[in-house]
Amino acid sequence: MNINHLAIFHAVAQEGGIGRGAERLHISQPAVSKQLQELERSLGTPLFDRLPRGVRLTGAGVILADYARRLFALEAEAEEALADLRGLERGTLAVGASMTIGSYLLPEVLARFHRRYPGVALSLEIANTEDIQQRLLDGALDLGLTEGFAEEADLEAAVFAQDAMVVIAPPNHPIRAEGPVLAERLCREPFVVREEGSGTRAVIARAFAERGLTIRPAMSLGNIEAIKRAVAAGVGLAVVSSLTIALELETHRVAVVPVSDFAFTRPLHLLTRRGRHQSRAAKALVAELST
Repeated sequence: MNINHLAIFHAVAQEGGIGRGAERLHISQPAVSKQLQELERSLGTPLFDRLPRGVRLTGAGVILADYARRLFALEAEAEEALADLRGLERGTLAVGASMTIGSYLLPEVLARFHRRYPGVALSLEIANTEDIQQRLLDGALDLGLTEGFAEEADLEAAVFAQDAMVVIAPPNHPIRAEGPVLAERLCREPFVVREEGSGTRAVIARAFAERGLTIRPAMSLGNIEAIKRAVAAGVGLAVVSSLTIALELETHRVAVVPVSDFAFTRPLHLLTRRGRHQSRAAKALVAELST
């Protein structure tokens, strides 16, 4: 099998189109089409169904794409291992993070890392936990940082920090005048929550349910920024990560409601692919997370 043909196939399979694959490889679309045809001819089977918009892998294409993914992930891993011999003056580091960590915790950490190791090219991908785990398994990421973790035999997870969850309200909300309140008191107020199916919403609901309580959703929103705006506008209370509200507290757009019988934290997980060589850059970023 021609390895160059396989590299072209891998790019087109990942990008979902011949044109996008050609752009990624910086070669012409006709050249990509020709070499894909040569690969299919040499293997004696079609690898793609050509569609009006993009391409779709055939059954044989799906099988070959899995082998290609593992092969090129191993190639990247070998390059990382060799780059370690040069220390941290050069290299790459691909990090995946869930929304809260990627948007609120990592920027400062990555800035410190870049100042210390300017020769290392950093990339950050923000996605949900499931996608981060799959990208780690595919070899596309070196490290994953997520709030949640679904058990996966080929991944290792370690808790690197605890995230304190707090209740927020508008600064002038009447509940703020009551001092520390009981969790039961919170449940008399409407809440702004994440959408159905959100891991964060499920975790919060479970924490209340363990106390025999249920919160009353007044509005469901798909991201933390929208939730904070809704709270500031007086729609209801919300339970959010303390990492996400520094600016709102500083500008007095929201305030924390102290709760006397409810202290809720969730673990933040560092994910790696089991058995994968961890570069010096990856180890250095892990060390930076703990400072």
